[in-house]
Amino acid sequence: MESLPFGERRRIGDACVSFHPAGHILGSAQIRVEVSGKSYVVSGDYKPDKDGTCEAFELVKCHGFVSECTFGLPVYRWTKEEEVFTQINQWWASNAEEGRPSVVFAYSLGKAQRVLSGLDPANGPILMHPAAHAFLEPYRKAGISLPEAAKVDQAKTGEYAQAIILAPPAVEESGWTRAFKGCRKSLASGWMAIRGPRRRQNLDRGFVLSDHADWNGLVGVISATEADEVLLTHGNGEALARYLGEKGIRAKVLEKPSGPREEKQP
Repeated sequence: MESLPFGERRRIGDACVSFHPAGHILGSAQIRVEVSGKSYVVSGDYKPDKDGTCEAFELVKCHGFVSECTFGLPVYRWTKEEEVFTQINQWWASNAEEGRPSVVFAYSLGKAQRVLSGLDPANGPILMHPAAHAFLEPYRKAGISLPEAAKVDQAKTGEYAQAIILAPPAVEESGWTRAFKGCRKSLASGWMAIRGPRRRQNLDRGFVLSDHADWNGLVGVISATEADEVLLTHGNGEALARYLGEKGIRAKVLEKPSGPREEKQP
C-alpha cells in the first residue's frame, strides 16, 4: 500500500491522477483524473462546511464532476456547527443536573471526533466507546486538538451519572447502552433534520450534525466546479438533477451498478 500527499500528481498510463481534500472526515479525498486535457473529479463523500477535525474541502474545477448527493433535498440545510455544539453542551449540562448520563450516538470514525471537539469538559467527564476511543491517537498524531476523553469501563457505568458518552449507533439498543441507567439518548446526524428517524429510534434528542454537504453545499460546490457534465450518485439525485437543469447545469443520476448500495440511515 502506498499513500499519496494531497495535490501530488501521479501518472497511471495515459491518466494523471491526484487526490484533493474532501472535508468529509480526516484523510478523506476527492480523486481528480486528467486524460488528454480533460479533467474529471470523483468527489466521494464531501463537506464544504467548517470542521476543525479534518482537512478543509478543496474546490477542484473540472470538465466532469461525479458528486454524491446523500442529502440532495432542500429540506436538508445545516446550521453552523458552533450552534450545534452549544445545543449538545446545554443538553448535557441539563441531564447532569438531574444525575442522568448523556449518550450521543455518532459514527466511531469522523463524527465521534467532531462531536468531541465541541464538548465542554467543565460539564463533567467525557467518555467514549472503545471503537471510537481507538481513533483518538491517530487524530492527535495528525495534529487535531481534542478534549481528553476516557474509554468506557463497563464495570463502572454506575459512576457516570454526570458524564457524556460518545458511542456508535450500532450499540443503541444493546446491553452496552442499557448499562447506563436513566441515560438520555441522542444522535448526531444530518438525518435528524427531519422528525421521522428520531421518532423511529425512540431518541430523547436529535442533533443536526452531518459530515456530508447539505442542499446549499451541494448546489454551491457543483456550480463552482464549472463542470460541463455532472453525474449524481448515492442519494436524492433526481430532485437535485432537475434543479441543476433549471440553472442551466447539465446533470443526471449515475446509473447504479449491479447490487445497488442502499442508502445508509441510522
